Amino acid sequence: MVPTSSPFTAALAAGPLVLDGGLSNQLEAAGHDLGDALWSARLLAEDPEAVIEAHRAYYAAGAQVAITASYQATFEGFARRGVGAAEAGELLGRSVALAREAAERARAGGVAGPLYVAASAGPYGAMLADGSEYRGRYGLTVARLERFHRPRLEVLAAAGPDVLALETVPDADEARALVRAVRGLGVPAWLSYSVAGTRTRAGQTLEAAFAVAADVAEIVAVGVNCCAPADADRAVEVAARVTGKPVVVYPNSGESWDAGARTWCGAPEFRAAQVTGWAAAGARLIGGCCRVGPEQIRALAAQLRG
Repeated sequence: MVPTSSPFTAALAAGPLVLDGGLSNQLEAAGHDLGDALWSARLLAEDPEAVIEAHRAYYAAGAQVAITASYQATFEGFARRGVGAAEAGELLGRSVALAREAAERARAGGVAGPLYVAASAGPYGAMLADGSEYRGRYGLTVARLERFHRPRLEVLAAAGPDVLALETVPDADEARALVRAVRGLGVPAWLSYSVAGTRTRAGQTLEAAFAVAADVAEIVAVGVNCCAPADADRAVEVAARVTGKPVVVYPNSGESWDAGARTWCGAPEFRAAQVTGWAAAGARLIGGCCRVGPEQIRALAAQLRG
């Protein structure tokens, strides 16, 4: 059953809320090498203190919601590294606990107001670590994708986050699997697509993609992330119009990811001034994704709070 009222859903209704920025770039800025298939999830086991400090930096910059280091954390991905199911489940739960600890440290450091935790669940392609999260179309049925996502969503939900972040979804078929997988977990979720222009990465129209979540009670916000800032403008308007739900938006810096070379290319385009337009169009969860750091979140928060 989905809670009809919680501190997070109440805050969302009153919004907008400021999300954090890219966790990986904050960890890399602190000197951590994330160049393996587990990405930031590797540090859940190897250096949890680094994860806490990365979250804390965003809370200190004005973020009200931290997204956990579980985007690339899956039972299958951990198994390839020799991590058994029990330990993998513990690490998934730890991702939520670390963000909670960061919030406590931020409060101790003088940050005021409620601070929330969003448990990240990336797409199937993130587990493959081959760039296919930017393409979708894995050749799997909706039922098979639901069976992939459900176990880790159960573990993440049991860890007690305020919301589940179903993020960087490239394909409306995978979105159908995800909205089925969150049923009955008792935790609200947002659904966020990765898009290119006016379509999902798999090529569906934004109207068709957002419609997947329009009548799903578990999904409390719909939108986009991990896209170019310019692509977010129309997406926010379409998400609000098609679903009638609050919109979530957190684009990349505008640089592009070269999956083959595993590096970012191009110049940053993220501008804090854009957020007022997103908020006016219905965005209630606003932040940044890859390559957007604490300073940009600080500017974004200042822009939203006038």
